[in-house]
Amino acid sequence: MLNDHVYDGLNKQVNAEIFSAYFYLSMATYFDSMNLNGFAHWMRVQSREELSHAMKLSRYVHDRGRQVLLGSIEAPQSRWQSPLAVFEDAYKHEQSISVQYDRLVELSNEHRDHATGVFLQWFLTEQVEEEASVDNMARKLRLIGESISGLFMLDRELAGRQ
Repeated sequence: MLNDHVYDGLNKQVNAEIFSAYFYLSMATYFDSMNLNGFAHWMRVQSREELSHAMKLSRYVHDRGRQVLLGSIEAPQSRWQSPLAVFEDAYKHEQSISVQYDRLVELSNEHRDHATGVFLQWFLTEQVEEEASVDNMARKLRLIGESISGLFMLDRELAGRQ
């Protein structure tokens, strides 16, 4: 059985991952409105990945004998000044999610819940990948600058994300 404090933290993280999925979906709709279909596709894939994280956490809570309690999800931002601004916001968001996972690991250690600590290691590693992926896109957009042809070439590249 999960300690109540760890349980509360895991519930909050499930909700944070659902918000992340919602946030990336909002980014996808922004790119759809700009007819940048590859960027929109990349963000939809990212949204599904975040939802899979919520499901993985939810399953773990269930396996530990508790029920996930879903809270309300705030509306995400829906407008940005540029594709670069989108990826900069996504990078800041991923950094904040990483901090949340770090705190969850600390909480599990504090309550001597080693099983949860081990479970969360996957998410810590995943967050390194998440931050790097989004930062890589922001770096490419900075290199492209104001080049419309560069933006369309990157859009074509992003359409191929699996």
